[in-house]
Amino acid sequence: MTRPTWLRWLPDTFTLLLLAAVGLAMLLPVHGRGVPVLDGLTHAAVALLFFLQGSKLSRRAVWEGLLHWRLHALVFGSTFLLFPLLGLALRPWLEPLVGPTLYLGVLFICALPSTVQSSIAFTSLARGNVAAAMCSASASNILGMAVTPLLMAAMAKWVGATAGAGGMQLSWHTFEGIVTTLLLPFAAGQALQRWTGPWVAAHKAWVRASDQGTILLVVYAAFSAATVQGLYRHLPPATLLALLFICALLLALVMPLLTVLSRRLGFPREDEIATVFCGSKKTLASGVPMAQILFAGQAVGLLVLPLMVFHQLQLMVCAPLARRYARGPQGRGQGVTAE
Repeated sequence: MTRPTWLRWLPDTFTLLLLAAVGLAMLLPVHGRGVPVLDGLTHAAVALLFFLQGSKLSRRAVWEGLLHWRLHALVFGSTFLLFPLLGLALRPWLEPLVGPTLYLGVLFICALPSTVQSSIAFTSLARGNVAAAMCSASASNILGMAVTPLLMAAMAKWVGATAGAGGMQLSWHTFEGIVTTLLLPFAAGQALQRWTGPWVAAHKAWVRASDQGTILLVVYAAFSAATVQGLYRHLPPATLLALLFICALLLALVMPLLTVLSRRLGFPREDEIATVFCGSKKTLASGVPMAQILFAGQAVGLLVLPLMVFHQLQLMVCAPLARRYARGPQGRGQGVTAE
């Protein structure tokens, strides 16, 4: 059933739940003895999320998609090179708008890998190369577990960020958290995929609910800690508008550039679509858990706020763009329905 036109302008259900989680954290934050309990529950949920990701990621699709090496090189270059360079180059204008802590959150967006589900979904909707999109987005997430912490450390050092200004320092504890909470569960899911994969495929609705529930829990924990620390008392509406402008600027620079480069490289329309959607998007599902580990003991709630704004904006921009691509001339697009 098609939604009425006026309803299409409303946020989706998950976005409303995210806003509800933020509101609940501000009204009823966790105090005292409840904090370590919430932290333990959050880490367990994140480990489960990455275990399920490893269980459902098709190895065959990854190997088939690897054949499109030029497409992947362009996507990875955009994700891990172009975005960080833009974030650093625009610092003289961006940092005064939002302050050092939120600017570090903008740099965190730039260091993150691509998102998997929505990249594939939008590529499918636009009738693009779904197999290549699946490979690029999945490989980006796997590489991001190692690349994102290193990029963040390098960029934080480059801008001269200090702990008091929202900086970060990589230590063995940071890498231990990445390995034990993200990499090992993902590797376990891949190793046990023969047994867990069929169950995951047969319970997609439950897995999706589990993924979204984990994000809601992590967002609640991050914003709860920020509320207890009083970090939002002096956050004016003008700052939120500045964040929206910054996120829109990043998308406005990256998406047209990827389109031009795809055409200059002679990509067919289907590969151009996969490149644009995979190379311009950033993951909320992996980003929030990573922030919880990378910025432990800091203002995580503020640092993930730019990512939440960027996530919603990229969905709003990509949806009409995918429909416009779909109305264009069809080539050898693969009609695969994404989750």
